[in-house]
Amino acid sequence: MRQATLDRRDVLARIFPDPDRYLFISGLAGPARDTAGLTKDGANTFTMAGAMGAATTVGLGLALSAPDRKVAVVTGDGELLMNIGSLVTVASMAPPNLTIVCIDNGCHGETGGQTGHTSRTANLEQIAKGAGIASSTVVETEADLDKAAAFLEEMPGPRFIQVRVTDGPPTNYKRNFNMAECRIRFRTAAMNTAGG
Repeated sequence: MRQATLDRRDVLARIFPDPDRYLFISGLAGPARDTAGLTKDGANTFTMAGAMGAATTVGLGLALSAPDRKVAVVTGDGELLMNIGSLVTVASMAPPNLTIVCIDNGCHGETGGQTGHTSRTANLEQIAKGAGIASSTVVETEADLDKAAAFLEEMPGPRFIQVRVTDGPPTNYKRNFNMAECRIRFRTAAMNTAGG
């Protein structure tokens, strides 16, 4: 049973107090707006559009190709479930610089708020563990959220953080929808080795 009390609009800034240190790949819709809001749609952010289920695999590819950079995927529960096998590949490849944050609102917000599988029986953190991702945690309270940034810094990668949030709206941020421009600026940021 869900115990979520967190507002999704507040969680990423607490997990990533210094977002400039990361390259972000976000999933569709809500996670894209949340991530764009966190980074002010910065050059270190690539938000997906029209590719549901691809955020984790794109983030994995980026982490493997840029092992000296910290890579964070921000995805939603519906999108992650659409490509749940990607967690097995992440575990098999085991890039130490990769973190996956799943914003789990337990519903399909973009298509009308239908109840999602994580509101019923699916437990994404257990699935991540079963896939072989040893560093995994669930964040569902303020106390958990206080520990999330430390988890990110202290636990070996790859890391999986399931953040259970209420079904409220995502961050009110209008991101750049010129995908060609976004791709070029992100490529430039990814190739900059100063990010650490």
